[in-house]
Amino acid sequence: MPISRVFRIVFVSFFVLIAATVVLLAADWKPEQMPASVSNNAVALLKTRGHLVGFSLMGIGSKKTWDAITNAAYILDMESGKWSEIRPVPGTAGRIAAGAVAVRDHAFLFGGYVVDAQGHETTVPDVNAYDPVSERWFRGADIPVPVDDFVIGATRDRYIYLIGGWSKTEAVRSVQVYDAEKNRWLQGTPLPGTAVFGHAGGIANDTIVYVDGATRNPAGDQPRFVSSDECWMGKIDHRDPSKIQWTKLPNHPGNARYRIAAGGSEKDDRIYFSGGTDNPYNYNGIGYDGKPSEPSAVTFAFNVNSGKWETINEHTPNPTMDHQGLIVASQGLVLAGGMEASQHVTARVSVLPKVKQ
Repeated sequence: MPISRVFRIVFVSFFVLIAATVVLLAADWKPEQMPASVSNNAVALLKTRGHLVGFSLMGIGSKKTWDAITNAAYILDMESGKWSEIRPVPGTAGRIAAGAVAVRDHAFLFGGYVVDAQGHETTVPDVNAYDPVSERWFRGADIPVPVDDFVIGATRDRYIYLIGGWSKTEAVRSVQVYDAEKNRWLQGTPLPGTAVFGHAGGIANDTIVYVDGATRNPAGDQPRFVSSDECWMGKIDHRDPSKIQWTKLPNHPGNARYRIAAGGSEKDDRIYFSGGTDNPYNYNGIGYDGKPSEPSAVTFAFNVNSGKWETINEHTPNPTMDHQGLIVASQGLVLAGGMEASQHVTARVSVLPKVKQ
């Protein structure tokens, strides 16, 4: 046998073995439970010093009351699966419905709202950045239009997009673009459809996808808010990050939902979605219609290359709702905390497959 052919066989066999080893290691990866039960927490994945870590920032605890909202912050070591607590998010009060993403070696945290003892809710303009090297928080330029319950995503390790969301008294169509290099804001092409909050989505390869959420009930205040079933895709201009070409998408697999866990992956060319509920609610898991909300068991994805929806699992075990994102890792889709059935706030960390089994 020619030496070149032998070399090719050995070369291919080596990489097949490496790929199989990676798959087995991913299958065996079992992260610890979170240090505390938490829901509506912002999450992000960051590579620092060649090492991947996940973040869980703020959220609401098991009591699901105003005083159960926390500013606690945790890091998940993506190799060992162990959690550690870091300095809490700055501020006198914790927040919910904030969004997080990692760019330029920092974890960035945006917006959200605080709740006082009387139940008054205030959307905040805060921008916080965590540097894992110095283990310190820094303040960024305030969000021009304060928002909570928005969709977040990033491109080019620089531009962070805050897509729609709730601002003080109403849902907005604003697309606000934060330039992490220059610490300044740009105004993107507004959303073309219904103004929503609690929608879900992400960015992959300069493509924004967002779905569902809640909107004001056009029939009146009973209930005050209802689900939206609109799905949209936005193509970001390569030369001008503030220009977005929006296109309406067909409905995704499963019913329209609220606070789905979602996140984009440049490597996979996909935006992933899991859980959520078809009954919008405030922060305690009881719907605006007065009925308890329950999580959906559907996990799906949008393939930005094919432009099509993909069903991953219609019967995801132990589904959850009340998320502000998910972590897309080599090990799978990582969901940290959330609300399980019967509105139970959990410390469980679920790792879901990224492809149909």
